[in-house]
Amino acid sequence: MTAPVITAWSAVSPFGLGREAFAAGVAAGTSAVTRPEDWPVPRQRVAPVPGFVAAEVLGPKGTRSMDRVSALAAAAAGELLGAGNRHREAATGERAALVLGTTAGSSTSMMDITRDTHTRAKPFHIDTPRIPNAIMNSSAAQCAIRHNLKGPNTTVAGGRAAGLFALRYALRLLSSGHARSVLCGGAEELTTDRGWLEHHAGDPDRPAVLGEGCSLLLLEPAAPAGAPVLAEVIGVTLGVFRDGEQNAALASCLSRALARAGITAADLWAVSPAVGQGEVHIDGHAPPALPGEEAWGDAGAAAAPFQIASVLAAAERDPAARGRVAAVLSADRDNVLGCALFRIPKEPGSTHA
Repeated sequence: MTAPVITAWSAVSPFGLGREAFAAGVAAGTSAVTRPEDWPVPRQRVAPVPGFVAAEVLGPKGTRSMDRVSALAAAAAGELLGAGNRHREAATGERAALVLGTTAGSSTSMMDITRDTHTRAKPFHIDTPRIPNAIMNSSAAQCAIRHNLKGPNTTVAGGRAAGLFALRYALRLLSSGHARSVLCGGAEELTTDRGWLEHHAGDPDRPAVLGEGCSLLLLEPAAPAGAPVLAEVIGVTLGVFRDGEQNAALASCLSRALARAGITAADLWAVSPAVGQGEVHIDGHAPPALPGEEAWGDAGAAAAPFQIASVLAAAERDPAARGRVAAVLSADRDNVLGCALFRIPKEPGSTHA
C-alpha cells in the first residue's frame, strides 16, 4: 500500500468505553438509544456514553474544569494510544498531528458563559476557568497537551460531516509532509443544553434522537514495516447540495469518488449511508448497508467517525470485505456532504492491499 493507511482506531461511544465495546454493539445489531426518566427535554430520546465521568475515566488531574466534549476526546485518544506501545510511539511527539471534527465545540460551555454575562453583577464577572472551554479548538488543544501531540493541531467544523472534513485535512497534512502521523476523528457531547438547542431548532413532529462520543483513527502516510494495516484511505470527496436534493447529491458524490479512484460499483463491499439516505443504489448494485444513527443516535461531529469505525469493525468479521472497498457517506443539515472510500486488505492485519 502506498496510499495513507489506518493502523489503529478507538471509540468512546454509547456502547461503552473502547473499541471492543463499540465493535460488540455494532455486531449485535442493538441500539444504544434510550429515554431516561430524568431527561428534561420533551419527547427526546438519547444515547449517552454510559457512566462516563471525566474524573473517573481520566483521573482528577486537569479535569475539574474540563467540559464533556473535551473529556470524551481525551478518553478516546488515551484509549488508542494505550492500545500498544507502537501506537504511542507512532502517534505522539514531534510532527504527530491531531485533526478533530466538531459542530461548534461545547454548547454547554458557551451557554454557561453567556448566562454568566446576564446573571452576574457585571457582564465581565464570568467564571474565568470556563473561557478556554468556550473556544472551538479547546478539545483538540487539551488532547494535545495531555497526550504529548506536538505536531499540527487543527479543529474542523462541519456538523455530521465534520469527520470527513477532518479526514480530508489529515490526508493533506500527510501528503505535504507536515506530519508523520495524524490522530483524526470527531467528538460531540450530549448535554441538556445541546438537547434544548436541538429541540427548538428541529422539527417538532420528529424529535431529535441525540448521541455523543468520540472516535479517532491513527493515520500514517504508508504501510509501516511489520505493522498491521486496517484499511487504505483511497480518498475523500466533498460537496454541497440544495434543499430537498440530498440523496441525489450523495449519489453523485459517490459516483465521482469511484470514478476518481478508478473503482466500479461492483468493487463495493459495503456502504455506510448518510442519515435518511436509505438503501444506496449505484450502477445496478446495492451494496449492503452498515449500521448508523439508528444504533448510536445523532452523534453530530462524531457521526462520520463512528461510521468509519463501524466499517473497520465489520471488515474484521466479514471475509467478503477482504481486498474490496467500503464507502462512508455523510451529510449535514447545513447542506454540506462527503464520501470517503476505504480499501480493506486482502488478509486480516495485512500490510498489502
